[in-house]
Parts: sequence; C-alpha cells; structure tokens
Amino acid sequence: MLLKLVIPIVSIIFLLAIIFLAFLIPKWKRKLTRKSRTNSVLKGRLPKVSYNELAVATGTFADSNLIGAGKYSRVYTGVLVFEEEENSNQEAYTVAIKVFDLQQIGSSKSFMAECEALRLIRHRNLIRNITCCSTIDYSGNDFKALVFDYIPNGNLHRWLHPEKDDPEPLSPLSLTQRLNIAIDIADALDYLHHNCQPSVIHCDLKPSNILLREDLSACVGDFGLAKLLPDPITRSLVECESSIGIRGSIGYVPPEYREGGPVSTTGDVYSFGVLLLEMFTGRNPTECMFKDGLTLHNFVQMAYPERVMDIVDPNLFTVNVMESNAFNKMCECLVSVINVGLTCSKQSLLERMSMEHVAIQLHKIRDVYLR
Repeated sequence: MLLKLVIPIVSIIFLLAIIFLAFLIPKWKRKLTRKSRTNSVLKGRLPKVSYNELAVATGTFADSNLIGAGKYSRVYTGVLVFEEEENSNQEAYTVAIKVFDLQQIGSSKSFMAECEALRLIRHRNLIRNITCCSTIDYSGNDFKALVFDYIPNGNLHRWLHPEKDDPEPLSPLSLTQRLNIAIDIADALDYLHHNCQPSVIHCDLKPSNILLREDLSACVGDFGLAKLLPDPITRSLVECESSIGIRGSIGYVPPEYREGGPVSTTGDVYSFGVLLLEMFTGRNPTECMFKDGLTLHNFVQMAYPERVMDIVDPNLFTVNVMESNAFNKMCECLVSVINVGLTCSKQSLLERMSMEHVAIQLHKIRDVYLR
C-alpha cells in the first residue's frame, strides 16, 4: 500500500525536476553565450569614466601611448579597469581613447557629431564605442573624449602603404583579403545609408579610418564628420555646415562637395569608389603623379578594361599565381572589382551606384572568384 503511494509521488517529483531543468538550462546557456561573445561589463550600458581614469590609463596622455592623430583629435591606447555588472569583479581592458583638441575650431561639433552617430549604430563592421567622457581636466579646462574597442592591427592605410622603416613590416594583403575588407566596408555603409533610422552619412571614408581586427576583418571608424538624415524629405540631401567646411579628406572628397554642394549618401559612394581603386591598384590618390587634372579615377579609366592588369598592385601576384590557371580567374575578378570602383567614383553623382547595390555586386564577385 505504501509503495503504491510512494511511486506516484516520486514520479511527480522527478517530472517536475525535469521540467525545471528544461526551463533553467537554456537560460544558463544564453547567459554563458552572452558572456563569451562580449564582456558583460561593456554591454547594455555605458560605463562611467573620469578624466583621472583616462589620464592614468594613458600615462597622462604620453606620446609613447599615441597611436593616431587627426585634425580634431589624438588617439591613445590605454588600459581601463571596469567593474562587471553581475559579480562586482574588476577586469582590465585595453582600449583606444580619442581625445579631442578643443582649441581647434570645429572639434566640439565633431565630438557631438560622433556621439550622435555612435548612439544610433550597431553593426559588426563599425567601430564599437564603449563610453564617452565630457568633463574638465586638472587645470579646469573642458575635456572631451571617446573610448573605443582597441583594434590591434591598425588601419588599412598602414597595410596598403607600409613605411619602409616600419619596425613591424606587414605582409601584402592578398586578393581574397582585399575582397573581404572591401565587402566589410560596403556592408557597413549599406547599413548606415539604408538600415539606420535616421540614415547616417560618414563623410570621411579613407584607409586611415578603416581599422583591421586580428582576423583582418574591417570596421569603419571616425564619425567626427558624420551627418544624420533626419527624415524622408531630406533623406537624399542635406546642407553642408559651414562651421566644419568641406567634409572629407583630400583625394576622397566628391567633386560636388568641393563646389559647395549638399552632403549626400552618394558622396560616401564616391569616397568608397576611390578607396576601392586604391586598394586594388596600390596607388594613393594623393600621390604627386595625380595633378593637372589627372586623378586616380582617370588613371584607372584609361587602362580599363584591356590594360587593367598593368595598373593593379603587383603585390597581388606571386610567381605561383602567374604560372597557374588561377591567373585568369584573378584577372576576371580584378576587372569586375575595378569596374565597381570606377562606377562609384564617377563625376556625376547620378551615375553612381547605391551602397546597397555595391554590396550586392561585391558579394557576387567574391562568390564567383572563390567558387
């Protein structure tokens, strides 16, 4: 009699235990997965950092920790200690700290533009902002800085145009690596233009603003000149702001910007086209040979398509490639990529592709090449 009572009770308890575990295990798995993808301390909220913490992290902004400089800012590497949300443990992280030179006219506006753009964007090929700091320094002066993930492989310019006396010489990027990087950039711009609300125009696309991770995947950084398109009526065009002047860098600025025309998504397309031609020819658009009306676009256009192989980066070809059947496949791929670059960098903005179309084309080119 007692056994008849015990067996159903034990069975019910066992069944409840299974149900409880079935509910709990997925939660544990999700929790572990989240932690493995990104450190919990750096997600979900912006950690607070003080001027003192940033000063200590960079050795009081020592030149030995300087990893980059631009018109409005200097970028340092440093180590910050954050407290984890879940268990109050402290953990150190290597970060990149962008300090704005507030003595430069336009730097405060650049800081605000970057904050506004970074607030909206979340994409694997865009630099991840950890936090910001707007305060005063030890002397009572205004201080503004942004803290980002540290990207160890530096920027694309360093890989395309290595210094002869570089203490850590870099291997030339292969065709596949360049294709992957170009696609990462195209996907990022497609996201900014067509999948952000409001849309974001980068306005300063160039190799030094493209950072490469350890696996050489690319992420677009430096949104200091970025412009938001606030509503559908102004989605295609917005006026330039005179306080910042011409948006972009010499060699990558679309012709309509130089003539005082409005900022548009097609401006980013032009800059991307120049960047694409630079990546596959190895030619910097600011080289001394490009003068008296000769541009990188014109230089490549004169060789396209019959003599494309004469003007592409010779580092793409090894002896093994030249002597194999792979050479013809590489030629076809390069002609297709160069065509995209030329179309994107046309003088007339009406003749340029959208970044959505560009991304689709580059994905197709890679698929055919790797098939």
